[in-house]
Amino acid sequence: MVKIKTVAKALPPHSRTTDEIIPYIKVWLEGQEERYQRKVLKIFRNAAVDRRYSIMDAEEMFTTRGFEARNNRYIKGVLELSETALRGALEKADWQPRDIDYIITVSCTGIMIPSVDAYLINNLGMRQDVVRLPVTEMGCAAGVSGIIYAKNFLRANPGKRAAVIAVESPMATFQQEDFSMVNVVSAAIFGDGAACVLLSSDEADDGPTVVNEDMYHFFDAQHMMGFALKDSGLHMILDQSVPATIAEHFPNIVHPFLAKSNTSIEEIDHLVFHPGGKKIVQTVEELFGSLGKNINDTKEVLRLYGNMSSATVLYVLERFLDRPIPAGEKGLMLSFGPGFSAQQVLLEW
Repeated sequence: MVKIKTVAKALPPHSRTTDEIIPYIKVWLEGQEERYQRKVLKIFRNAAVDRRYSIMDAEEMFTTRGFEARNNRYIKGVLELSETALRGALEKADWQPRDIDYIITVSCTGIMIPSVDAYLINNLGMRQDVVRLPVTEMGCAAGVSGIIYAKNFLRANPGKRAAVIAVESPMATFQQEDFSMVNVVSAAIFGDGAACVLLSSDEADDGPTVVNEDMYHFFDAQHMMGFALKDSGLHMILDQSVPATIAEHFPNIVHPFLAKSNTSIEEIDHLVFHPGGKKIVQTVEELFGSLGKNINDTKEVLRLYGNMSSATVLYVLERFLDRPIPAGEKGLMLSFGPGFSAQQVLLEW
């Protein structure tokens, strides 16, 4: 069996509440049409995000930079965050860096070669035969993707241990000269952060079991979410149809997966869902509310930190792992990402 041992998060040094960031937004909007300015401020105030964290302070955030400068800032920030997250998880598990057999790093908000994992291996003195898998271009779904890849490796290799580190800086992709609604909405809902989840196929390790996993791909939906690479950097792509598309496909995503696992949504005790944004959270909440389920932890993570892309669902998972849950109870992890795709994992305590 493959079990999740622990999760640890890492937050960057800079943070501001929505009320604190509004004055910066007003300065940024100077010269724009007054009605547009009111609309942007309303989006920020109604995003259901109370605080955002960033690898850079607000003054730097609103300074115009080219792609090279943005990406260099991303590299510096994610290297620091990923190491903090990995060290924190190892400490919680009482593991040593050399105990890790498989290291997976996931990120989509910048570009770096060698990838983050190469630096972690050196900085922590991990084994020279550790297996590496850097995962990019999977967006918000990659936190669950990493768990799926780790589970398959560990299932094929009993007695091994894996680390999945999700590290993102959406703030490094903010475009200071782009006043499109997509850029505004992404700035309103996203924040920076990292998390590390440790998994094991060693019988001596405890934690909820990863029972099953699944990926569901939406046909002809590549346009719905992602990044466009331009001279100034990565520009967010976020189609307004995402919540409605999720609702339309939802029965085909969740119910067949649970049926394959010989269970049903009625038997799921805990929903570990990625908070994509206020509208997506409301859509998912409506779908599950009629079944007597709640996603309170998902909403709380969105409120406290914003959407940190791939790392966010691991923040939700940490809240469940840090509280006592009776044996036999089940949890469903679910994230959506570019492609368009849904990725899910069934857990049992």
